[in-house]
Amino acid sequence: MEHIVIIGNGISGVTAARHIRKLSNKKITIVSAETKHFFSRTALMYIYMGHMKYEHIKPYEDWFWEKNRIELKLGFVNQIDTTSKTLHFEKGDSLNYDKLIIATGSKPNKFGWPGQDLKGVQGLYSKQDLDNLEIYAPDNTVCKRAVIVGGGLIGIELAEMLHSRHIPVTFLVRENSFWNGVLPEGESEMINREIIRNGIDLRLATNLKEIISDTTGKVKSIIIEETGEEIPCDVVGLTAGVSPNINFIKDSGIETNRGVLVNRFLETNIPDIYAIGDCAEQHEAIGNRRAIEAVWYTGRMMGETGAQTICDNRLEYKPGHWFNSAKFFDIEYQTYGWVHGKKGQPDYETHFHWKHEDDNKCITIAFHKESRQFLGINTFGIRMRHEFFNRVLSENRSVEYVLEHLADANFDPEFYKHFEFEIQKEFEVKTLDLI
Repeated sequence: MEHIVIIGNGISGVTAARHIRKLSNKKITIVSAETKHFFSRTALMYIYMGHMKYEHIKPYEDWFWEKNRIELKLGFVNQIDTTSKTLHFEKGDSLNYDKLIIATGSKPNKFGWPGQDLKGVQGLYSKQDLDNLEIYAPDNTVCKRAVIVGGGLIGIELAEMLHSRHIPVTFLVRENSFWNGVLPEGESEMINREIIRNGIDLRLATNLKEIISDTTGKVKSIIIEETGEEIPCDVVGLTAGVSPNINFIKDSGIETNRGVLVNRFLETNIPDIYAIGDCAEQHEAIGNRRAIEAVWYTGRMMGETGAQTICDNRLEYKPGHWFNSAKFFDIEYQTYGWVHGKKGQPDYETHFHWKHEDDNKCITIAFHKESRQFLGINTFGIRMRHEFFNRVLSENRSVEYVLEHLADANFDPEFYKHFEFEIQKEFEVKTLDLI
């Protein structure tokens, strides 16, 4: 019986295992060094905030794996011998495979800061990270202040988590406005204000110089690069992005760049070895997407696609239109299609921006200057329907069509106030200045 081994039990690896089982009777083994059972990584923050318990974020009961004949092995892979098709583990044991799926996800970026490996310095990615937060930041008597380094989505999540336990937070953001490499100016500035409204000490255009240790090897303070200011703290959150978790692949013969290089069928350069999820890197990016996409839903889609190919239905990975969602404290965020920040905005792309007077709702619509084709939308504080924007993007609809039918995109008209009329009127006034 053909043996499929999957390294990594995140959304990509587990989705691949589930779909391989649906399609075949192959032997399946999932290897993980993090936890025995799959859990929803995006829900870790809600455990710390007291909204959930760990058992609530396991999508499948513990008996699911045995019932579906998916074997689980807890262990850290040190080396892959692609000639003998053998995995060698940290503890000296080994495991043979017929086909191998690498789904090892990401790890937090470290940039060589002095003190970056001290106790109390961590990312927010793994179950172990959550456990460490309970050790070093259980409350504001143990943790007098936390410093977060890096202004992305993980950083804002960690700030909200610590804030929920009344721990003072200083937030160091390298850019001159929060996440402005992704968000247009108006949105980025609105999120700056939301962060400050929540009592966070937001430091824009500010870099970390070093992390200072106490006598026990634990963090006691950080030094700011620009001013030399020392900020006492008990926890430092490193949230300056993530990188593919692939160090163990070196010397295996598997071709890598930042991630494990794959073709459109998620195949590596070595026969019978595939890579999916955060650790996979396309040789050539798909459309406007990045070559590496550390996003939950693309990991799930890669798992489904890879399972088909492994079960002899060779299928190309086609992720479709870009979308994503997140939360900035009390402001929900959705994006569909492409709305570029100022740095990456193409010459042909122009924006219409509307902001409600309460300063916690806004939208930005991107469209083509000449053809008027709708390119994408960002929404903050207003829920919109994925199906609507997926359709209008596929149909290459005009920005005027989208504005005219914006009520159709409203997620829940019974519970969410309509702003369509106000948005349409402001578009009519502003649009002549945009073209």
